[in-house]
Parts: sequence; C-alpha cells; structure tokens
Amino acid sequence: MRHLLPMARRAAARARVLALAGLLAACATPTPPAGRAAAPVLPERWSAADPASVGALPAEKGWWTRFGSAELDALVARVQSGSPDLAAAAARLRQAQARARQAGASRWPALEAQVQVRGQGGLGGQVVDAEPRHALGLSAAWEWDLWGRLEAGRDAAHAAVQASALDAQALRLLLTAAAADAWLEAVGLAERIRLGEASQAAAERIAALTEVRLRAGRATALEASRQRGLVQAQRAQVQALHQRWAELRATLTVLTGRPDPGPTPTSRLSELTLPAVAPGLPASLLARRPDIARAAALLAAADAQRLAAEAARWPRLTLTAGLAAESASSRTLLRDPAYALAAGLVAPLLDGGRLAAERDEAEAVQDERLAAYRHAVVQAFAEVDAALQSQAALRARREAQAGALAEARRAHRLAEARWRAGADDALALLDAQRTLFQAEDEAASLHQALLQMQVRLYRVLGGGWRDAV
Repeated sequence: MRHLLPMARRAAARARVLALAGLLAACATPTPPAGRAAAPVLPERWSAADPASVGALPAEKGWWTRFGSAELDALVARVQSGSPDLAAAAARLRQAQARARQAGASRWPALEAQVQVRGQGGLGGQVVDAEPRHALGLSAAWEWDLWGRLEAGRDAAHAAVQASALDAQALRLLLTAAAADAWLEAVGLAERIRLGEASQAAAERIAALTEVRLRAGRATALEASRQRGLVQAQRAQVQALHQRWAELRATLTVLTGRPDPGPTPTSRLSELTLPAVAPGLPASLLARRPDIARAAALLAAADAQRLAAEAARWPRLTLTAGLAAESASSRTLLRDPAYALAAGLVAPLLDGGRLAAERDEAEAVQDERLAAYRHAVVQAFAEVDAALQSQAALRARREAQAGALAEARRAHRLAEARWRAGADDALALLDAQRTLFQAEDEAASLHQALLQMQVRLYRVLGGGWRDAV
C-alpha cells in the first residue's frame, strides 16, 4: 500500500481545485492552482496611463451608453438579441451544464427496477407450463469514492461550466465592441462624405469660374485642366467612402444576424460624448477580463481531470444490493422476496499502460492550460498598454491637426480672395483647396479614431465600470 496516494496529498489537491473554483465564482482575480508555476508578475502601473485616472473601479454593464447615442444603444440591443454566435455560445453553456449534472449524478447510487411476465411452452404444440410466471427485481449500485475520482470529475465539470459561461461573456463583449466600432466608423464615414461632397461642390464652383476665365483669356488651359482634375479626385474619394459604407452594412448584418442591420446613422461626430476611461491598476485587469478568467477556469478543470486520472489507477469499491421475487400469481409476488448484498473491490492489474497514459495526457493538458493562462495574462497587459499609448498619440495628433485645419482654412480664404482679385494664378488656389480638403478629412478621421479607441479600451479592459465614489 506504500504506492497509494497519501490522504493529505489528495485532500490538498482537491482543496486547490475547490479554492480556485470559489475564486472564479466570486469573480475574484483568477490564479493558477497552488504548486504550479505562477502567472506573470505585472508592473505596478501602465506606462502610458494618466496617474490621475488610475483607480481600481468596479465593473459596470452598458458601457456603450456613455457615448450618448440612442442609435448605438439600439444597435447593441439588436446584436445581443439576434447574434447567432451568442445563441451558439448559450447552447454550449447548456451543454456544459448538462455534462456537469451527469458528472454529479455518478456520485449517487443507481437504482433499477425490472418487471417480467414469462410464459413457457414446448415445440410441436406440447405445453410444458401453461401458467405464466411473474417476476419483480430491484437492484442498486453505488461506488464508494475512495480516492476522489468521482469528486474530481464533478469539480472538472463545474469548472468547465464556469469556463463556458465566461466564454459567452467574452464573446458578448467582443461582439458588442465590434458593433460599436463599426457604428462609429459609419458615423465618421457619413461625416467625411458630407465634407467630401461639400469640397466637391466648392471645387466644381471654382472649376466653373475657371472655365469662364479661360474663355475670357484670363486663365490658362493648364489651370482649367488641373481644376477639373481636382473635381474628379474629390468625386472618386466620395465614391470610395460610399463603398466603405456598403461594406460596413454587410459587417453589421453579420453581427446582428438580420438581413437589415438597422437605419443609417444620423448622429454626427460632434454630438457624441467622448467618455473618459480609467484603466485602473494592472492587477485589476485579471478580474475584469473574462478571457483571463476563462483560462483560469480551464486550468482548474485540467487540474481536476489530472486528479481523476490519477485516482483511476487505484482500486474501486462498489456496493450492490438486490431484491427479487417470483411467483405464478401477481397477488403472491411479494410474499417471499429474496435479497442480496455485495461489496466488490476491483483493481486494475494489467491494461497495457492505458491508465498511466491517460494520467500523462491529463498532466500534459494541465501544462498546456497553464501556458495558455500565462499567455492570456501577458497578452491582456500588452493590449491595454498598447491601447493607452495609442490613445495618447491620437490625442496629440488631434490637437496638432486642429491647428493645421485652422491654418488651412485661413490659407484657403486668402488664396481665393487673391485669385478673385487677380493677384495670384489658379495654381496657388488649387494647392490651398487640396490642403483644406485633406485637413478637413483628416480631422474627421482622427475624431472618429479617438472614439473608436475608447471602444478598444473598453474591450481590452474587460468592459465598463462606474466612477469611483
């Protein structure tokens, strides 16, 4: 018996699984089981975060409502209610719950009943016993979980349920962020299309005046040709924006799971609220991100499966009980029943190394899940840090672009005034037009990108949260 698992070791191993499952159920920071390699140590703060905005804040549902658009709220509702991917995730969760009930049922006795009515006869029509026989049997079997195999299987199934629920939560966050990102791009496209059409109309107006001057001998054919080229370039840019909008509608169709994803956005970029995102401390990321919690749940399931595979190598003790009665009449069936009780100990002796291979496989799966957990933690930190740095860069670019746009507008007004007065040729005005069109389009693009960056931050930080009180 010296090869049997010590009771203290088995109890400690089961305690690790139960402790981790309890942490996951309470939405606490997931940690790998004791005795295994720990998760990567995260820095104390983000490298690009504003110290004034850092704080550990509780989770909040409905983060998309902070953009202040009823259109976005309606789109998210359509995605969350109609997405086929979310429906499939809900079905996977029900499957995991059913498997957990199956695993839990194995720890309880199994009871079966059997009722028979038998008749006997001879070949050739010769009657042997014309009277039917009535039989009733009850049998029960129960395995005494000596080494915790059944308990470990139940723990693994419960951890799998938790992982499935977190997988659905992560998918909901991903799809919601994708819908918000696509909608914000659609709003930005609508803004850029309006700017492009206004720029095209302005270019067409200057082109018409240039044609008049050409006929009057006050402009050259080169000036008129270049102005017509600018009009065509503006028209091509507007058509490209319309094409991108058609692609976005296809994306929203897939996300909502409906042929009609909803009406065209009427909101303007200037009407949307730019929400402030407090990143919190790096360690709080572990409690926010559902994908990290899912990786920890899968690791807990693998640890429990390893314990079950180890316990399967040791003897199993099964208790059985039976009650049987048989009579020629159903009225006298229960007068003299017979019962049987038995206890059996079955130990694997020779299986070609199958059980040892199953244990080795379970250990390899646990090592794989541990590596996946560590990867999820490192990837999450890298995503948040990169998003914070991109946000800071976008803010700096937007401030610089605002100054460039103001100067481009001033230069365009001066160039057009000098051209009308005959002080400059059309080439200076043409250059000012191009600079203004590009500056206006760039400003709208940066505003859209900054709004989309907030969506990205919400996604990589695991959702929204309330302001600290």
